[in-house]
Amino acid sequence: MAEWTWAVGADGPWVSADGAPGRARGVVLLLHGGEVVDDSATGTWDASVLRMLPFGWALRNWGAARGLAVWRVRFRVRGWNGRRADPTHDVAVVMEEVRRLHGDVPVILMGHSMGGRAALLRAGDPGVRGVLGLAPWIEPGDPVEGVRGRHLLIAHAAGDVHTSARESRRFVERARGPAASADFVGVALDAHPMLRVRRWNEVAVAFAAGVLGWA
Repeated sequence: MAEWTWAVGADGPWVSADGAPGRARGVVLLLHGGEVVDDSATGTWDASVLRMLPFGWALRNWGAARGLAVWRVRFRVRGWNGRRADPTHDVAVVMEEVRRLHGDVPVILMGHSMGGRAALLRAGDPGVRGVLGLAPWIEPGDPVEGVRGRHLLIAHAAGDVHTSARESRRFVERARGPAASADFVGVALDAHPMLRVRRWNEVAVAFAAGVLGWA
């Protein structure tokens, strides 16, 4: 099944879609990582972008026949960029595109590193049913209100020196009040680049299946 790519707006963000053809029953948005500050354009072949490919393949193989569409999002720029929080605006634009093409279907946000932070901060958007943070970038005091009524899972490698597994655990603990569910999964023998691809893919597919209620 071929993946197709288009720009949402004149200057992006870009979406590469895979999975169910036509109108989907559910959508997963895959959100890549990036830098704290970087105004340069995100490239198609950036390592952070390519890192999300295996998740797309695994989710497609599991979910396409069930009606799942998988959208890999490429942010306009590589950085978060302070108060601009550029990736969060890109996610909002892509969510509008989901509604335009598929209607009010359930959406799961899955984000790595910077993309994980964007996912957590956009969790309250209409249509979002669950958020999977993959070694997400979390700052102390990042709000948990967005996950109210949503399902939350954060997976983090103990050997990660780029983002904090401790902050991920703390976020989950704080979210256990408002969230529909909130859990943490530690990934052994790995670090920030998520080299144990099969294990990370298992986490992603199991989360999607549980949130959507699809066997």
